[in-house]
Amino acid sequence: MRHVPQPAREDLDLPAVLHALGDPVRFELVRRMASGGEVACSPDDLDVPRSTLSNHWRILREAGLTVTRPEGKARCMSLRRDDLDARFPGLVDTLFGRAGEPV
Repeated sequence: MRHVPQPAREDLDLPAVLHALGDPVRFELVRRMASGGEVACSPDDLDVPRSTLSNHWRILREAGLTVTRPEGKARCMSLRRDDLDARFPGLVDTLFGRAGEPV
């Protein structure tokens, strides 16, 4: 897998994180990661074109919300929760609750 850019923990920027979460599809993807761990690059039950999903994943990654793990030809994304909690304590819990459900 080629290197994909993502900010270091200390470079996470709150306006970029909030902008990334401002789209309903991206918010849903992050909610799923917050509650269930890894999410496939193309979730079956999400009715969004693959090209649009790729763009959403890029925005989330570049904002520092996700990390990508290759799985064959597919990619699995997970939330950088430790980094987000260290940089912005309580943000993920405030937005998604402890179990990943919106508060």
